[in-house]
Amino acid sequence: MTPDRIPEALGPVLDFLDYAGVAVFALSGALLAAAKRQTLVTFIFFAVVTGVGGGTVRDLLIGAPVFWIRENAILLICVGAALAAWFAPRPWLSDRALLWLDAAGLAAYASFGAAKGLAFGVAPIPAVGMGVLTACLGGIIRDVLAGEPSILLRPELYVTAAALSAALTVGLLLLGVPGGVAGPASFLAAFALRGAAIGRGLKLPEYRGAT
Repeated sequence: MTPDRIPEALGPVLDFLDYAGVAVFALSGALLAAAKRQTLVTFIFFAVVTGVGGGTVRDLLIGAPVFWIRENAILLICVGAALAAWFAPRPWLSDRALLWLDAAGLAAYASFGAAKGLAFGVAPIPAVGMGVLTACLGGIIRDVLAGEPSILLRPELYVTAAALSAALTVGLLLLGVPGGVAGPASFLAAFALRGAAIGRGLKLPEYRGAT
């Protein structure tokens, strides 16, 4: 795919992944606020910061207009996620629910972030990095604000799943695969990998020092 055709790859399906990523990350932030028994204002704050954190930094780095500034929908999605968490039955507020929501957001946001990087002229390898940044930074900010150990420091696969989603998206788009196919395929692959990490404890080898 030539650079002048790359913006055409950002179609409705990839836009949907953007909104889906915001929604599930915002909900994960609100659920963490619930676990900490915070106020509704804090629910909304956590939802917004988690939902838009990674995408905001991505847009600043690639020279794009910050995605939530020029429309109301993104912040309304975050507020809606916070309200949903506030009124949700207590069994929905489990650590397991947070993990799976985070996995869905990770897979969706990494794919969209990588595609948007390409659309704004970022080279393929840095575009993969933009996808990983988009997917991971919101969750890192969420954990830091809540005083939780960063998810990056947990042993099971996390960044690897984001990298898989971003790399598949970039590779498929450059091969001419429509965004409506590349996005969902990348999402499913990354969600499956992250799901296996959650369910079966898949992890990369740990550093054990020189022998």
